[in-house]
Amino acid sequence: MLLHLLHETAFDYVPMVRTARHMAHLKPLDTATQRLLSHRLTVDPIPGQQNESVDVYGNTRTFFSLQFGHEALCVKAESLVSTSPPQQPEKSLPWEEVAERMRYRRGSQYDAASEFVFSSPYVPRDSAFANYAQASFPEGRPLLDAARDLMGRIHADFEYATAATDVNTPALEALELRKGVCQDLAHVMLGCLRSLNLPARYVSGYLLTHPPAGQPRLVGCDASHAWVGVYLPGDEGAGAWADLDPTNDRSPGEDYVTLAIGRDYSDVSPMRGVIHGSARHSLRVAVTVSPVEPGSAEGGAAP
Repeated sequence: MLLHLLHETAFDYVPMVRTARHMAHLKPLDTATQRLLSHRLTVDPIPGQQNESVDVYGNTRTFFSLQFGHEALCVKAESLVSTSPPQQPEKSLPWEEVAERMRYRRGSQYDAASEFVFSSPYVPRDSAFANYAQASFPEGRPLLDAARDLMGRIHADFEYATAATDVNTPALEALELRKGVCQDLAHVMLGCLRSLNLPARYVSGYLLTHPPAGQPRLVGCDASHAWVGVYLPGDEGAGAWADLDPTNDRSPGEDYVTLAIGRDYSDVSPMRGVIHGSARHSLRVAVTVSPVEPGSAEGGAAP
């Protein structure tokens, strides 16, 4: 599927900002099921400094600074991405075996996925998560089956409520509230998996805004979205990641675009920064993901 992405973020400041420094994660990843064909990031007003770098998780991040007064800021990311359906794993090891394999032992072979077992700024390891997860993890159950069951329970038990939380809401608070947005549901699922010593990572991205005829419109398609990747070790050697979306109770397909991966939202927030001189600001975010017919003008030209 060929997808055109437009993500616009606009700030208005009162009084004006004197200086500002920002970091953006707005460039989609290249993965086994996703190819970035073109990308353009434009900032208005034009920053005095702007550069790209790659973080420890392989995400591209853009730093820019404005060392002059400004009353507004508009950041527009436009991308063209080709996606394909992911290969769904057919089986997985029992969850207890995976949890045991992730425990540190002197002289054991290092698995990079073990870094996603630990607490992160928004997602602690806590018995409250383990207690909630336990019903999905009976003895001997394959990890992927258990994770899918956990995803379904979160989808059923939690109310999608945009006003109940904000970007700084801790995962334990969202668990207690039983409500939140995609970020919160992803954080809760991460907490459940990690509290059982199972590696899980946060995935930020997008959904197709208007699905094909006859298919339901998914929750979270008008903004950046978030879901979870759970690690499935192989019998030998490196394993694979299986993505699960508790907000929509499904495995992401070619109608999803992966933007960045990390431990939680704090690693991959679309934009964050520091401003000097403004007491108040208003924020507007608009996201559109639309299919492109191969060979069309939009699909054939790089931004």
